[in-house]
Amino acid sequence: MTNFPRSVSKRAAIDIALEAAGCAGTILLQRFSESKQITMKGRGNVVTETDVEVETIVKGILEKEYPDIPILAEESGGELAIDNWLWIIDPLDGTRNFASNIPHFATVIALAYNGEVQIGITHDPVRKETFHAVKGGGAFLNGQRIYVSDEERLADGILGLDLSYDDQGGADSLEIIKSIWPGMQTARIFGSAALGLSYLAAGRLHVFFHHKLEPWDQASGLLIVEEAGGLVTDRAGNRARLESDGIIAASSHAHAEFMELTKQSAWRE
Repeated sequence: MTNFPRSVSKRAAIDIALEAAGCAGTILLQRFSESKQITMKGRGNVVTETDVEVETIVKGILEKEYPDIPILAEESGGELAIDNWLWIIDPLDGTRNFASNIPHFATVIALAYNGEVQIGITHDPVRKETFHAVKGGGAFLNGQRIYVSDEERLADGILGLDLSYDDQGGADSLEIIKSIWPGMQTARIFGSAALGLSYLAAGRLHVFFHHKLEPWDQASGLLIVEEAGGLVTDRAGNRARLESDGIIAASSHAHAEFMELTKQSAWRE
């Protein structure tokens, strides 16, 4: 396992990150029932004042403990450094849900080293569910070990997806569902890739796919799924990395079947 950098308080990095996620969740719950000021960043892509507020608080906690480690965050930006330590933050994954008073959103905090995620946390304050993983140490939900589903047949499984802000990518994703149906039990569109990946890791879904993600959308999920025994690849079938855009997450059996069923689809291109 990786030797993590020493914090100012000498506490473990995972404990500091969990504390920051908990603080984020407290604020998100407080703000959820309040009126929200919404700004459009692009078609279908919104930001609220809460995104910025939570990001500022999380960054403050991490910067106090690790002043020399850079941060890549959705709202304030940063560089995707792949040659050293890097914190990655999405203060509010599922902003559209949050802004629309749909209680399905999360905070993502991850710590990467040389482009590989070493710690990943996805915290859902509404359900009081915290998914986390440390590289080489397994994946957990509220402290209990989790694993991907052992269901081998996609026909008996649930597919999860989200529509990207790319119009064609979203249309191609819906075509995937149409082409496979009825070769699955059902499908779910979540509005939070971080929670979709976490649900896959916990065995609640059998496949989760997304056309285009940013590093902060998937940073925690990449590690949590792998530590739960699953696969996360790009659309070509190569192991997914922080810079991957489209991803497919599943158990090995479901992944192989999904790749075979979708090999001729526009989504895979």
